[in-house]
Amino acid sequence: MLDVSGLCKRYLPGPGEPVADRADPAAAASVALPAARWLAHNLHLQVAPGQTVAVLGASGSGKSTLLAMLAGLEEPDAGRVCFDGEDVTHWPPERRRFALMFQDFALFPHLNVQDNVAFALVEQRVPKAQARSQAVAMLARFGLADRALSGVTQLSGGEQQRVALARALMSGPRLLLLDEPFSALDADLRQQLRADFARHIQAAGMACVLVTHDEAEARAMGQRGYRLVGGQLQALW
Repeated sequence: MLDVSGLCKRYLPGPGEPVADRADPAAAASVALPAARWLAHNLHLQVAPGQTVAVLGASGSGKSTLLAMLAGLEEPDAGRVCFDGEDVTHWPPERRRFALMFQDFALFPHLNVQDNVAFALVEQRVPKAQARSQAVAMLARFGLADRALSGVTQLSGGEQQRVALARALMSGPRLLLLDEPFSALDADLRQQLRADFARHIQAAGMACVLVTHDEAEARAMGQRGYRLVGGQLQALW
């Protein structure tokens, strides 16, 4: 289980950006202070295995920063990120065994579909033939076994996103983090992939955090939903 407690992260703009801290008007009136804001402010979140929690929020609200802190790509100012009772707050990303998927698919254009999916296993020193065999088996679950030797640029947007999810699942991650994964796709394809992703995530029995600005998408995939406002999660359902 993912257990986030007291997570804090404050945004401080660099030199030349707007000034004044609304949290302390008296100080702001007497001296120019950076315009700071909370991206996470005493934030708490729990996600059980097999459960998807959706986090909604406007652009710049801190949704992607939250995922980055969970993934180990960014350090929180305070608070803890725990998984199955272990404090992983300061663990490097590779030790956490979490998978992060972006909206741009992040597939390797120089590798074919099969080798994109096998990449994580090869990095873990699994023999290449064995990794490729497992990759083809994973692609078959997504109906893409016949595209194993195709270049990723030959695939449609929906096929590329399925390949990205297959690659994410190959290493058996404990937690899946989805950062607006369908925003680059058209409406009909988004609806189809939402159901597809939800089915595969539930079948894998992993915890999942989805961040999006699309409430229909959040409700379609998330058993629980929150809105990130002022660095805190407000329960929606």
